[in-house]
Parts: sequence; C-alpha cells; structure tokens
Amino acid sequence: MNSNMTQSNVRVRFAPSPTGPLHIGGVRTALYNYLFAKQHGGSFILRVEDTDQTRFVPGAEAYIVEALNWCGIAPDEGVGSGLPDGGPHAPYRQSERKPMYRAYADQLLESGHAYIAFDSQEELTAVRERAKSVGKANFQYNSITRTTLRNSLTLSEDEVQRLLDAGEPYVIRMKIPRNVEVKFEDMVRGWVRVDSAHIDDKVLLKGDGMPTYHLANIVDDHLMGITHVIRGEEWLPSAPLHVLLYECFGWQAPAFAHLSLLLRPDGNGKLSKRDGDRLGFPVFPINWVNPSNGETASGYRELGFLPQGFINMLAFLGWNPGNNEEIFSLDSLVEQFNLSKVHKAGARFDFAKARWFNQQHLRALEPSVLRELLMDEAANRGFSIATPAMADSLIELFMERAEFISDILDASTSIFETPTTYEEKMVAKKWTPDAAGYVRGLKALFAETNYSAESLEASFKAYLASHELGFGQVGPVLRLAIAGVTKGPSIFAVMALLGQSTSESRMDASIQTLG
Repeated sequence: MNSNMTQSNVRVRFAPSPTGPLHIGGVRTALYNYLFAKQHGGSFILRVEDTDQTRFVPGAEAYIVEALNWCGIAPDEGVGSGLPDGGPHAPYRQSERKPMYRAYADQLLESGHAYIAFDSQEELTAVRERAKSVGKANFQYNSITRTTLRNSLTLSEDEVQRLLDAGEPYVIRMKIPRNVEVKFEDMVRGWVRVDSAHIDDKVLLKGDGMPTYHLANIVDDHLMGITHVIRGEEWLPSAPLHVLLYECFGWQAPAFAHLSLLLRPDGNGKLSKRDGDRLGFPVFPINWVNPSNGETASGYRELGFLPQGFINMLAFLGWNPGNNEEIFSLDSLVEQFNLSKVHKAGARFDFAKARWFNQQHLRALEPSVLRELLMDEAANRGFSIATPAMADSLIELFMERAEFISDILDASTSIFETPTTYEEKMVAKKWTPDAAGYVRGLKALFAETNYSAESLEASFKAYLASHELGFGQVGPVLRLAIAGVTKGPSIFAVMALLGQSTSESRMDASIQTLG
C-alpha cells in the first residue's frame, strides 16, 4: 500500500471528459475521491481530460462544475475551484497542457521505451482483416506483431528520418516489454497481476500531436503530485500499462483503487440513461440540456432531491460502514468512509431506496429550513401559503408520507383548491340519502366551536353519540364534503387550517352538487 495514505499531503483528482452530462457513476467516483481527501486532510482536484476534441460537447465542463457544487463536493484545486488559474499546477485542462506532453513522449523514445509507428489506418485495417482470415479475431499491435509493421523498430534510421522529413503521419507507441509480470496492489481489489503478453503497444501521442489518455494521465498525475488514483473499474485494464509507464519514467506510482460499476436495477450490465428512461428515474445529478437538439435529460436536483440525500444514497452504492447505520451527513461520511470497505462487486441501483434516503434527510431538516423550502416550492407552483404558521401546519399534516418537499403540496391540494369533483366510487358507497342531513347538522354544530382541530373533533364525536351513528357512516361524508376524497390527514386539522368560512362554503357546495 502506498505510504502516502497516512500523510497529510494526500492529493486525489477527479478527471472527467467533457463529452456530455456527468453520470451518477461519475459523481460517485468524485464523491469517493472527495471523502478520501477530506478524511486525510488532503486536496480534491478537478482536472478536465479533453484530449479527444472530436467528442467535446459545449457546456459539459460547466455542467460538471455545477453538479459537483450542488452535491457539496466542490474541488479544492483545478477547474471550478475559484483559485487563480485553478491553482499552482495550472492549467487544469489537458487541451491547454498540450505543449508539455511531447517532451515526455520524446523522453520515452530516447530511453527506448517507445517508438515511432508510421502505419496508416488502411494498413492496420488490412492487417486486422488478414488476422481474422486465419482465425485471430483480436489483433494486437504488440511485441510480436510490431516486428512486421512499419515503425522505427523495423525501419532503418535513415528511412525513419526520411519519412519524418517528408511529413509522413505517425504516432508514438509504448514499447511493452516481453515476458514481464506487471503487478500492483489495488486498494479495493488487492493484488493485480498481468502478464505483459496481454498488454498491447498503446498509442501515447497521436498524429495531431495530442496525447492519448494514457500519456497525459500519467504525466499530469505526476506533475500534480497525485498520491491516490480512485477511478472506475473500466480503467482497470489500463492500469498495468500505467504502472509500466511510471517505471519507464522512473517515477513513484500513486496508489490505485478501481471502483465497481453501478448496475441497472433489473438484469445485468452498467446503469445507463436508457435504463433510467425505461424505468422512470434520472441518471444525472442535475438537468442537462443537449446543446445539439435542445432536449432535456432530467436530474435529481430538479426532481426534488436534497443534495445531502442524493450524496448519502450514492455513498451506499458500493460502500457501507459495516454496521446498520445508513443516514449520514457529508461530514459524517468523511469521518466514516474507508476504501477498504468498498465492495468489489457491482452495486445495483435502487430508485425506491434513493427516495427513502431523501425522505430521511427531509425529515431531519430544521423546521425553519423545511418551512422555507415549502414556501419557495409553493411560490414556484403558484400556491399562496399566507403565513409561516400555515406552512408549519401543512408540514405537520402532510409530512409523514412525503419523500420530497413537493409531496407535501401534492397531498395538500385540498387546502388550496375547493373540490370541483368528488371521489366517484366513495360517493356511490357513502353519500346516502341521509348524507346531506349529516353535513347540515355538523355545520351547525361546528359553528358553535372555536374551529380548532380539538373542538371540531369533540363536536363531531358528540354528534355521532347523540344521533347513535358510527364513524363509518359520517366520517367519509365529511371528508368528501371538505376535500372531495376520503383519504388524508385529520379532517379536523384540515378544517382548522381552512377556517370556518371556507369549511362552511365547501360543505354547502357538496350538498348542492351531490344532493
């Protein structure tokens, strides 16, 4: 294990590509990096790996920064950190670092760890087709095949120079050694061992002078002092190559930790936007507007998730503290998180569980915060919550089942809107010829109270007793008259909130409509 783990100079980076919106799997990777850095008093760096300009999407970088800020895991250094130029290792976009990579590729050429390859795409395609024709479907440019291809290892120095002088297109490839065991200790998976025969001679510098991920990643991590690389398992096959590159440069490699995939709720495979669309949940932290067609992909923020609920849910997709505790603030996650407890197996996404996490954090909010959120949500939806006391009453009435702040408003439509229709099935079942008489009698009796929930309920019970009636005969009738439906919180609390005038008006309307 890397000795830097216990030191205060822990430096980790999240290095997404700006090719579109940030998947929640990427947010989880950023979160684990953040938690690890904060736990060790280190730095969390955001670096944008935009070497593949053909896949660059306008707005994607700004989206990544906004998403991390909403989650509460803003970078200490790098893009979006607020530091001048991003910090002391600027620039933090690989496209802006392009001039520096050539020198490192040349260093590998000079030390014999890399070589120049002139093979055109047409030539390589022909080689692959010939390999397929003899039953070798997976052609690799490696220690065996490179001896028959057009590169600086097979051509004379004069021919290589002639081709360079003539402007012949070329790439620089890593020269993978033969019959070498590459091994490293992964902080999640333990020891990983790979025979170099299974590693191909990856391109390090492309024909346009841009580095590939492999070269840029290693150089940047070294120059930025990255001590721990925590990334998705899709990069695990590349890790042996990266370990070799560190050895070729004579640099100390960081500690590696490769995180398992987020899996779809049903079936096998990685969670995708298609799964979210099919099953009705977002796979992005915040809304994303596609710049090419204007289409919007939904996000958790806009769905009503609290950032702390979203982060808590993500943390548990692949990790748990080893006990029954599930509800964590960001600070408590920093205290409890441990890479050794991150699961090797993929984590299956459960949207119902995600909503549950949000519900727990919603319930834990300070009353003043909850009140402010509800009043803001109501204003956005065109509802008028006249006073903070009314907001508190709505919260008390409708909070129990709410997973989102919007659920309180959805459940309280009877407060804001006079019923224009009545629950048809229950009207047929409960609105008997005596129902209108019950409502008139209750209206008169209620008028003698102070219209508090307690006095209304006491008066209602007295009415039942004096008329020898059961709750099932009269209770649903009163609910229909006031709310139009027969399910909900205490109807007496609802009437107290509505007040006498509105309650009486609704009772009169129900008699007029239902007879």
